[in-house]
Amino acid sequence: MSEVISNIGRVYLRWALTDGVGPLLFSRLLVQFGDAERALGAAASELQLVKGIGEETAGKILRGPAQETLEREIEEASRHRVRIICRADPDYPEGLKRIPDAPIVLYLKGELRATDAIALAIVGSRRCTIYGSEQARRFGELLAGAGFTVVSGLARGIDAFAHHGAVEAGGRSIAVMGRGLTEVYPPENAALASKILENGAWVTELPMQAAVRAENFPSRNRIIAGMTLGTLVVEAAARSGALITARLASEYNREVFAVPGRVQDPMSFGTNALIRDGAAKLVMSLEDILDELGEVGERMRRVIDTGASRASATNDAAQSEEPGAARPPGPLSAAESRVYEILGYDPVLQDVVLRAAELPAGEVLAALTALELKGLVRRLPGNLVVRRGTT
Repeated sequence: MSEVISNIGRVYLRWALTDGVGPLLFSRLLVQFGDAERALGAAASELQLVKGIGEETAGKILRGPAQETLEREIEEASRHRVRIICRADPDYPEGLKRIPDAPIVLYLKGELRATDAIALAIVGSRRCTIYGSEQARRFGELLAGAGFTVVSGLARGIDAFAHHGAVEAGGRSIAVMGRGLTEVYPPENAALASKILENGAWVTELPMQAAVRAENFPSRNRIIAGMTLGTLVVEAAARSGALITARLASEYNREVFAVPGRVQDPMSFGTNALIRDGAAKLVMSLEDILDELGEVGERMRRVIDTGASRASATNDAAQSEEPGAARPPGPLSAAESRVYEILGYDPVLQDVVLRAAELPAGEVLAALTALELKGLVRRLPGNLVVRRGTT
């Protein structure tokens, strides 16, 4: 693991742990004094020139957190293999740098990559329906398979299914936590959280020992919205916290998408209202998302098309070499044909199909879903899949 915190990160951490200083006020301090270190040396009278700083807050800033508090926080982070990065560090997410209330510091477990700038958020209700869970997992798989990093909040329901879809597709996922990184919340998602760390990260702006509190989650939602190109809302009630994320995404000039639900289902009132009011684009497929992302969408589409062309060539070659081989019922896409050929009438692990297909994982998973809807494939317990019999 790299160093727990940089020298400039220590300066930012002091500000993050100072009572009365939040992200917006800290941004004003940077504008007023030029950098975080210079602001530390300001006199009370100079500090009070900044909007939002009165005599009391200026006093808190001058006192600051005790040095032992800073060292204890850094030691706790080190013990849990967590890094603390700040806005001035090179691996701080670019998307967050462009929002007005960017976290002063981020606590990071796992790894952030430059490619995580190509990220989509998936959010929704904790008490989701079967339909909602299916769509969250589906879009997690599709986006991860297309090369996007999937960002969500590791909450019960839609968040968890979106993360599951991404990691099962072999893609990257980032969990933004509403508590310190000493423990996973909710505890039933601990195994999922560990899986995310294999090819992703956990992040939070909260100190290591911060407990779960209701007020943590709206601010957590702004990180989800801020570090992504857009937010996809899957199943949200009229007063869902996911709508906060959608609103913030819009305020940050990011895209907002929504999966439509049944018009009389209370769990879809929020998502359907976003679509009705023109606040979100109705999404039924990965293509709908790519269409709205401009140049980025075109670039990701080329990646997908390259994989599909390779698969089609492989499929054509196999058919020409084995003219007597059984062909799947049509019409099927190249990816669906390839997956159908791999499957037999004996159950096989989905992971085996993913490897054998030699296609992007999201494309394979989408093909499996399409074949299932066409009645050609069955999913079985234990992550097994099998061709349906003729009877």
